[in-house]
Amino acid sequence: MSDTVTPFRIEIPDDDLLDLRRRLDLTRWPEPETVDDWSQGVPLAYIRELCSYWAATYDWRAAEARLNKLPQFRTEIDGLGVHFVHVRSPHPDAVPLVLTNGWPGSITEYLKVIGPLTDPTAHGGDAADAFHVVCPTLPGYGFSDKPVTPGWGVERIADAWAELMSRLGYDRYGAQGSDWGTSVTTAVGQQHPDHVVGIHLMPPLAPPDPATFDDLTDAERTTLATLQHAQDWESGYSVQQSTRPQTVGYGLVDSPAALCAWIVEKFWTWTDWDSRLDEVITRDELLDNVTLYWLTGTGASSARLYWESLRKVNESISGSVTDTVATPAGCSIFPQERQRPSRRWAERRFTDIRYWNEPDKGGHFAALEQPDLYVDELRTFFRLVR
Repeated sequence: MSDTVTPFRIEIPDDDLLDLRRRLDLTRWPEPETVDDWSQGVPLAYIRELCSYWAATYDWRAAEARLNKLPQFRTEIDGLGVHFVHVRSPHPDAVPLVLTNGWPGSITEYLKVIGPLTDPTAHGGDAADAFHVVCPTLPGYGFSDKPVTPGWGVERIADAWAELMSRLGYDRYGAQGSDWGTSVTTAVGQQHPDHVVGIHLMPPLAPPDPATFDDLTDAERTTLATLQHAQDWESGYSVQQSTRPQTVGYGLVDSPAALCAWIVEKFWTWTDWDSRLDEVITRDELLDNVTLYWLTGTGASSARLYWESLRKVNESISGSVTDTVATPAGCSIFPQERQRPSRRWAERRFTDIRYWNEPDKGGHFAALEQPDLYVDELRTFFRLVR
């Protein structure tokens, strides 16, 4: 294994973009849904309009240029090529910070926050809040390699991230995550506590405590109802990806319309908006993310992380196994998250919660939806553990 770190630049061939447009133009559409809402999935009119814009107007080259402004690299860890962004702060006392997203997100989530995190004084902040930011791409996602054998679950990814931070010269660092990044970040804290100053989770994954069921708060009752609704109506993608990711993968890597609908449905559901999704995430921002999945052909490989790890994660958050976390933790629970444990539930798993906040707006993609709030949450927690 080589520990060489190689600069990387995104350079998608023109033929790949032409092929995308051709496939969009040749999409074989189903008939419309039989309801007037999203209860059967993404409405035909919505996805046709979005895909028409994708084919005729959307500019991947603009997204590519924005991404290529960031210092990107690849290195081999545990036999797998890992892509990552590494932005060093100009402030010498900056704290190293590894950020991990999940599915169906990507590095595009962080484009609005890397600047304020690494150079706060250039964005109206204090140098004492600066971070050196490392954003690794999960195995099977984006420009990281696709695993060719099983075994790349969250624990192995956490070890890979610890090796990456060591390779970059960081002995002590913070970790932050959302979606799969929450589980990876938790595992980094559990498996490498001597190197982690603290973990920030959006949200912490912790089970409801049956001992509280005779004395529930209104917020806890709402959380239980939300969890039940998600299980009944919103878990189909998760069941499919955790049991038969290869089967759904054929459609996701062959049909850009299928991939777009599969991903955009989650942004529509998990994002905090009032009347339209594009109030907080523009069409171009949506398509930056979808196009990255398309051009890297990662519809199947990204789904396999569910097959690898969802059962174990569910055991941890159901309380069926003992899985306490002693690393200092900060927790931000945005209102449109599916998982919104109360602090007393979370404290049974995370035994050293230093910071807890429930912002009044934002959802699952907080760095993209509410970048200022996201940055404030990280700064506030890490001030306590720097």
